[in-house]
Amino acid sequence: MSRRMVRRIDVTGADGIGLAAWEFADPPKAGPEALAGVAAPGATEQAPGSGRRTDTQRRKPPGVLLLHGLMGRASHWAGTARWLADRYRAVALDQRGHGRSDKPQEGRYDREAFVADAEAALEQLELAPVALVGHAMGALTAWQLAAKRPDLVQALVISDMRASALGEQSQREWEEWFKSWPVPFATLADVRRWFGEDDPALERSRPSRGEFFAEVMSEREDGWRPTFSPEVMMRVREAWVHDAHWDELAQVRCPTLVVRGLDGELGRAEAQEMVRVLPRGIYAEVTEAGHLIHYDQPDDWRRVVEPFLQATLTLPAGTPPPGATP
Repeated sequence: MSRRMVRRIDVTGADGIGLAAWEFADPPKAGPEALAGVAAPGATEQAPGSGRRTDTQRRKPPGVLLLHGLMGRASHWAGTARWLADRYRAVALDQRGHGRSDKPQEGRYDREAFVADAEAALEQLELAPVALVGHAMGALTAWQLAAKRPDLVQALVISDMRASALGEQSQREWEEWFKSWPVPFATLADVRRWFGEDDPALERSRPSRGEFFAEVMSEREDGWRPTFSPEVMMRVREAWVHDAHWDELAQVRCPTLVVRGLDGELGRAEAQEMVRVLPRGIYAEVTEAGHLIHYDQPDDWRRVVEPFLQATLTLPAGTPPPGATP
């Protein structure tokens, strides 16, 4: 696999909120001409505005927007984005309240705001028509956007997200779970151990879960704490747990892959019902995977997602094949 450059692009979401998008691409080939207009790793630039596209822009490969789940961040998609970038323009978005995006304590965290943010990102990044790949909360955002704006979405991947209502009991359990966290953590090793082994919510050891949470911790004077606000996460979750989302699922017209981990939160019966409700649904299951499928079993995750995207995403006319020089 070739080395990938990661570039941050600032976009503006609903209500003017600042969002950080991260694009994974090959580094410039060589020479100062090739470097012109290309940001260095870690650099920030503004998303391009609308206007007439150049011939080069028309030949850009199809876009893929990756949307993380609750408490996640764009960097959780790094492994997936790197292989996607062999064929597509792969961008991962830090959603509001997460990662490097704005986290207003009193801001909007309703479903409409998350969907509007993703819609704004697609338009400002000129990614559409796009494949949306979402995990958990990000998958819900993805299918709600696909239902709202079918003109923007060519394909959809839903990773371990339920369409049924979870209810008030689920929200209370999450509140108690947040209270059980032994914060601050003294070291990142303690983070990995607690979330991967010691968390009472675990049925068995999951080192990948520990790595997932280590990615969303930052060091403070007293130790390691989450980069997000648990109170905000509860508000985010409150916006969807009481409602079922079958009607919006049925409005998704593009090909849709529903992926569940064998030990994940989405049961087989519900996943298969989601596929039945979707006009163009396809079912896939990853064994030995829990809720964090792309973290637990990255190779198997790729084996089910990559062929689906290759079969459903169309390359613009005149696009050179991957690795070719335009």
